Amino acid sequence: MQFKELGLDNRLLKNLDHFAFKKATDIQRQAIPVALANKDLLASSKTGSGKTLAFVLPMLHKALKSKAFSARDPRGVILAPTRELAKQVYGELRAMLGGLSYTATLIVGGENFNDQVKALRKYPRFIVATPGRLADHLDHRSLYLDGLDTLVLDEADRMLDLGFVKELHSIHKAANHRRRQTLMFSATLDHAEVNDIAMQMLEDPKRIAVGAANQQHTDIDQRFYLCDHLDHKQALLDRILDDADYRQVMIFTATRSDTERLTELLNQRKLKAVALSGELSQSQRNAIMSQFERAVHKILVTTDIASRGIDIPNVSHVINFDMPKHTEEYVHRVGRTGRAGNRGEALSLVGPKDWASFKRIETYLQQDIQFDTLEGLKGKFKGIKPRKPKFAGKPNKGKAAQKAQPKKVARKPVKRDKSFYQHVAVGDNVFVPKKRPQSDDSAD
Repeated sequence: MQFKELGLDNRLLKNLDHFAFKKATDIQRQAIPVALANKDLLASSKTGSGKTLAFVLPMLHKALKSKAFSARDPRGVILAPTRELAKQVYGELRAMLGGLSYTATLIVGGENFNDQVKALRKYPRFIVATPGRLADHLDHRSLYLDGLDTLVLDEADRMLDLGFVKELHSIHKAANHRRRQTLMFSATLDHAEVNDIAMQMLEDPKRIAVGAANQQHTDIDQRFYLCDHLDHKQALLDRILDDADYRQVMIFTATRSDTERLTELLNQRKLKAVALSGELSQSQRNAIMSQFERAVHKILVTTDIASRGIDIPNVSHVINFDMPKHTEEYVHRVGRTGRAGNRGEALSLVGPKDWASFKRIETYLQQDIQFDTLEGLKGKFKGIKPRKPKFAGKPNKGKAAQKAQPKKVARKPVKRDKSFYQHVAVGDNVFVPKKRPQSDDSAD
């Protein structure tokens, strides 16, 4: 389906043509008509499916075709779980605002609060924000949402996982009027907390699920390698980077210290790597992402902070140096490659400490995963066998007790001979003494 068939404003279609967006994706084709009908929406789609335009376009169309409820309040607010995702969404929103007389601002944590207050005093029509910082501005009364047209929750499952329930309720309360439209997007609709908050914030929502989150991405080649220990992982990583014909690489680790250690090792090999983690200030993170987008650095070593919202077409390889704790994060990590019709490779290193996470991912993907090997680097680790369940009952007494015991058979009672002879018991060979005959001498 072409965008022009969806009934969007011509000014939006012009901007879409400028960026060569002609054909709507599945989530756009299904979500945009529902949103244009002013219905609340609860939708899920896999990463890289184009869901950002699925809520940006109808939000802007509504603003162009209707009057604002308030001159000072924003017409649309988009909430994102992380600064990186918020920045990515803000970039797409700005692209669609080209030629329109609307302003937008980005409100995220880690940046100067007073500068944000000044930006909000200019009454921007659209705001992209993280829940925590937006709630702070509501508390300080530097922002009001009484006249909000559209509230969008992007990656709602991730926001709830990060503990933003209180902030979401605060935002909902500040913009709780009957004409507000709410669009909620989540990686899965099976998330219990997502359904709970949807019942509180959405009114009779239309539910749309496009492509299961665990559906295999056809543009991504996924491979897994078993590792004995940390040094083995490092050797595999070095070989992969030596052999791979990559443009840019994202390497995911478990902790901030791991990102710094790996980055130092890679830079010693002159591989132009940079580390990204949540401990950095927002300005530092922005600078690192800007350099990576411009290919100043070929390798980005990061935690899960960059698993969502990073849309860089030149990322040809994703490497899981450590497996993620949450199964959904694996899907988002590997979704950083294979974008915009490009082919991508996702390689995962599975050691003993990663085994439990790997098994959960295997179950989530509903695949029987086979392991690859690299010549000369095949390890001894073959996985961890699941423990046999312990049954309640008698305590285990060792191997001897486990052997089958012969079944005891009750003895039959012995038949006894109870016969009598001349009123004397003779049964069972009772000894009956015979009378000795009297001798002739005794007769004398």
